[in-house]
Amino acid sequence: MDKKEILKEFSADPDRYYNVKLFSEQGFVRKSCAKCGRFFWTLNADRNLCPDDGTDTYSFIGEPPTSKRFDYTQSWKQVEEFFVKNNHTSVSRYPVVCRWRDDLFFTIASVVDFQRVMGSKVVFEFPANPLVVPQTCLRFKDLENVGVTGRHFSSFCMIGQHSVPDLGGYWKDECVDLDFRLLTDQFGIKKEEVVFVEDVWAGGGSFGPSLEYFVRGLELGNAVFTEFQGELGKHTTLDQRVIDMGAGLERFAWITMGTPTAYDCCFGPINQKLFEKVGIDSDSEILRKYFTEIAKEIDHYDDLNQVRRLAVKNAGITDEQLNKMITPLEGVYLIADHLRTLIFAITDGALPSNVGGGYNLRMMLRRINGTINRLNLKLDIDDLIDTHIDYLKDTYPELDEKRDDVKKILKLESARYEDSKVHMKKKAEKIRERGVPTVDELITLYESDGITPEYLKEVDAISEIPSQFYSKLSDLHQSEKKKAIAELPLESLPETETLFYKDDPMEFEAKVLKVFDDQVVLDRTSFYARGGGQEPDYGTIAGFKVVNVDKHANIIVHKLEGGVPKEGETVQCKVDETRRANITKNHTSTHILNASSRKILGSWIWQHSAFKEDDHARLDITHHSSLTNEQVKEIEDAANSMVKQNLTVSIDYYDRGTAEQTYGFRIYQGGVVPVKSVRIVSIEDQDVEACGGTHVKKTGDIELIKITKTKRIQDGVVRLEFVSGPTAFEYVKQQEEESKKQAEEAKQKEQLEKQREENKAKAREQIPILLEKILAGESTESDGISTKGKLCFTSSENFDEYFHQNFGKKLVAKDSTAAFCGIFESGPTIRIMVHAGAESGINSGEIAKEIASILGGSGGGDAKFAQGGGKDTSKKDEAIAKAKSMILG
Repeated sequence: MDKKEILKEFSADPDRYYNVKLFSEQGFVRKSCAKCGRFFWTLNADRNLCPDDGTDTYSFIGEPPTSKRFDYTQSWKQVEEFFVKNNHTSVSRYPVVCRWRDDLFFTIASVVDFQRVMGSKVVFEFPANPLVVPQTCLRFKDLENVGVTGRHFSSFCMIGQHSVPDLGGYWKDECVDLDFRLLTDQFGIKKEEVVFVEDVWAGGGSFGPSLEYFVRGLELGNAVFTEFQGELGKHTTLDQRVIDMGAGLERFAWITMGTPTAYDCCFGPINQKLFEKVGIDSDSEILRKYFTEIAKEIDHYDDLNQVRRLAVKNAGITDEQLNKMITPLEGVYLIADHLRTLIFAITDGALPSNVGGGYNLRMMLRRINGTINRLNLKLDIDDLIDTHIDYLKDTYPELDEKRDDVKKILKLESARYEDSKVHMKKKAEKIRERGVPTVDELITLYESDGITPEYLKEVDAISEIPSQFYSKLSDLHQSEKKKAIAELPLESLPETETLFYKDDPMEFEAKVLKVFDDQVVLDRTSFYARGGGQEPDYGTIAGFKVVNVDKHANIIVHKLEGGVPKEGETVQCKVDETRRANITKNHTSTHILNASSRKILGSWIWQHSAFKEDDHARLDITHHSSLTNEQVKEIEDAANSMVKQNLTVSIDYYDRGTAEQTYGFRIYQGGVVPVKSVRIVSIEDQDVEACGGTHVKKTGDIELIKITKTKRIQDGVVRLEFVSGPTAFEYVKQQEEESKKQAEEAKQKEQLEKQREENKAKAREQIPILLEKILAGESTESDGISTKGKLCFTSSENFDEYFHQNFGKKLVAKDSTAAFCGIFESGPTIRIMVHAGAESGINSGEIAKEIASILGGSGGGDAKFAQGGGKDTSKKDEAIAKAKSMILG
């Protein structure tokens, strides 16, 4: 949808789309910007430029227009107090990890809190009307701007003011009036300072006019009136109009404090700690000039490095001031910002990794570590985490509960970064030799080797970080691809009655509504359709085998084998009860193992995916490292403790909003729930999840859970393979039998090894006797050595390396016509050793190389002595035969 076209049409009829009661009451006039042409509303009739192009842009730096001063946390208290006083419900922030949307990793705006996707439509579900929320949002497209521009953050608080007018809320007049009074009455800004700019918003198939409000060129908020849907000109009014006002809390603090940057008034005591480390006074005229220039020019250029150079020039910054003040200060702000973002993300269950949204988190931590190294700072990250959380915990108490988890994850990630530096250094040296890499090459370097552009800059492999790097990287990992859904001829069919959610009979009658190919649709069914990682039921329909069951929207389709019934028939259906019972036990076991893993490992554990068959199952969890044997045992013990407690498994239906408010967003372990009524499965107070699968009534019905294998399947994800119920007992039985078998084999091996050692010891003692026999021309076949004159060969298991080395050496020393070749096992390798006298006619090196190549290895030496070997035990007999023929002929 072309926003310019919408704005053009809306601005052509301002009374319909923009004019509000406040404007006439206060005397606002509508003006067109003399520079860009945008329309704006102001109390200053002489003003001819919009806020973006005005001469007063960012003039609040050093001279705030407010009569009151509030930092970040104080500003929220002022906002909350104002809206609550004006009949709004204050709602706690939603997680920054957007579990309720499968098209977003992170929450990017306050309105996202209340958007739910149902089919192809986005619907709004508000817990109160009207409301206000301090929503922490994460955005990574402008990461290179963070710390540099004075106003870009990787995480920021979007004050969300939301109202649904048709359900008892308010519309434009009251919204703009409230926002105006928030600025003037609550924050003490003179009304003449406030300018409203006409704009539009469009997204998700809906659109509407908006009014951005500015003070001295700083946009504080944007009131969006989402009113229409469809294409411009053919659009209709939405059934549910919504006010979506988003305002930046950081900017409210900044406008009242007038500091050189928004960072100075939003990070609390952490700033002072960092300033002391680098020895900078952040409150200086030089910095005010510099950051004012940055703020004015940032929107006019695509290249951030060009903006910086221009600001340096216009502010009169010397090279010394740039290196000793600006660069360290940018680093300090970056550290404070990125650390705050990581605290929120990890608190809400995200992990740094090389997949999905975890990419951005790992990137930020590596930027922090790189900046610390570049500035040669000695920082206690744990102390900085505590400082951040202590400052924020009154507004966001949940951060306090997870501070130890945050420290643990960041410590682990930082250690991995340090371990990778040797590898990174070698790569950086090659990059320096090849010349300046492109943005795409830098992205490949980060994705394949974890090398950040900050590190390359730190080691002088590149001079500047390209402006497009972070936005391109963010685009690559922002959302997941959705699978295409197969199209089936199901038009006009009613939704299938799901008996498995009711009485769940294992035998039932049903009417055949549709038959196509080998697939059948019934009017009702107890056959569970594949979904939520649970495999489908099998059984029979009209005597034909059911081999697959899938759900398409609300219609269940059965795939048959051996034939199909006729449409219109009433047929007998039977579900494979044993299979269902086993899958059901595995599904409840999945919930139990997920809860147990979180209890043992940490709060960052979420179900990443799951699979439940009748004879095996798996659970993939979000975890930073491979599991130790001790951790696996602890998880299994905790799971079986829940089984032994025979806890009640209850299933209830809730309105989605009620479920979220009651249980939080941890209910979305299995992913997004695209329905209004949510099925909540509770295992007493141990685990609560939104789930559509089948479950036991009591955990004791499972009897036993056994984890059969664990492995790290990707960065940040660990797989637990397991069995439960009868399959678990069968597994234990097999393990016990295997253990007995291994013990017996070990015992036999030990006895055999003992016998071998005894034989070898005897053989060593026999060296003088065997030498005497061979030199006297006597037969040694009975001793395990074949001879032809003075040429000897053996592959007897009674001889070890010591024997071959000493016997062969002594034999050729006593007789220059003698030669000795021995083949023996040494661990997993089959080895050959050859000794040859000068007059024997044997070349030791040739024999060793030939035999070693047969065994898949290598050999070396000279004509008098050589050795070698290989690990291909299947060629042992071939090697023995060849060696014997080469030495004995």
